[in-house]
Amino acid sequence: MLGLRGFPDVQGGVEKHAENLARELVRLGCEVEVLARAPYVRHVQGRHVGQVRLVRLWSPRMRSLEAITHSILGALVAGVRRPDVLHIHAIGPALAAPLARALGLRVVVTHHGPDYAREKWGRFAARLLELGERFGMTLSHAQIAISRGIADLVRHKYGAEAAVIPNGVDRPAAPPGPDLVRAFGLSPGRYVISVGRIVPEKRHLDLIEAFAQAGLRDWDLALVGGADHHDSYAERVEEVARATPGVQMLGVQRGEALQALYAHAGVFVLPSSHEGLPIALLEAVSHALPVLASDIPANLEVELPADHYFPLGDVAALAGGLKRIASRPPSADERAKLQETVLTRYDWSRIASETIAVYRAAISRRRA
Repeated sequence: MLGLRGFPDVQGGVEKHAENLARELVRLGCEVEVLARAPYVRHVQGRHVGQVRLVRLWSPRMRSLEAITHSILGALVAGVRRPDVLHIHAIGPALAAPLARALGLRVVVTHHGPDYAREKWGRFAARLLELGERFGMTLSHAQIAISRGIADLVRHKYGAEAAVIPNGVDRPAAPPGPDLVRAFGLSPGRYVISVGRIVPEKRHLDLIEAFAQAGLRDWDLALVGGADHHDSYAERVEEVARATPGVQMLGVQRGEALQALYAHAGVFVLPSSHEGLPIALLEAVSHALPVLASDIPANLEVELPADHYFPLGDVAALAGGLKRIASRPPSADERAKLQETVLTRYDWSRIASETIAVYRAAISRRRA
């Protein structure tokens, strides 16, 4: 696997997808190696994460260069190691697909979303990402899209018939007790939570403004996540959070702390303008949390009830949703039914089986 920063405990949807997929592929009998970006996995002891081999490769800590530099190095390493399949995740790293093909590798590319639409990229970077999309969808032996919307996009643009294999979610273990959230200064059941990297497309400023407008008495807003590269947007979010009563920036949280923050929240909010298929939203529903999400296509694809969505960028509508859930939360039965639907539809074991079928098709295509 190539294209991700690494795992475990590295924030990002691609990273969570690859970590869970790799675990299930091993369980089904595959040998899996992950070509990780060395700066993100310094905390990992040894050469394995579980039964997944972790290969550390150098990459610069520069937003504009790290993905493509690492991907070219990774393709060269894969050319030496000769795996049955090189699975490239995301369209930026797919810029290395022509090199991988030239080295005689069998290439599968998963399209995690049109990253060129993210607000953080300038025109030149966006053009490169779109070129990566073209290479990944036309030069690979098989293509995967994590949503129906992405599959439709690449069919329309490139005539590629990508297999739709979504992100997944695990059934949560028994939740940790509320003492962990109290340690953050939060009251169980009386805080809004949002989980994600501090990047413009996550629209933290919309959420902070909506929380302030809602005026929820004795409630807090917990922003969980950090910035990979500290920039003007991250600084602005920190500034506004400090100036807004009740807002706490908790940074990147993992393991029991993150599970406790999900389990004891009052409502989860995802106000994003761009997603592939949001794992954080699936995780929130898996904890039977009431959720509110922007009405972008990727969020709508999760098929939540209509009152779980609000118009993108409509701060007043989001504030109204927060007040509604705080005063009249969904019943336990409603939340349990939605939880079971999501756990069944987005099961990692099934996702891994479907991915192996794509690998086999790619291998057969190469041999033919």
